[in-house]
Amino acid sequence: MELPADDYILLSVINTKLRDKYSSLEELCAEEGADISSVLSRLGAIGYAYDEIRNCFSAS
Repeated sequence: MELPADDYILLSVINTKLRDKYSSLEELCAEEGADISSVLSRLGAIGYAYDEIRNCFSAS
């Protein structure tokens, strides 16, 4: 999966995939070939953190 260049579009894409298809961020990144540290860093930079219990990124 090529990550979208815009961080807010990335947030939307990741949260949609987590909601519809994947049970964890780790599973999503492994299946889609995305770098988990890059996803966490980019979304953290715009004020979002991964919530393992809710399985989504939300404002921190």
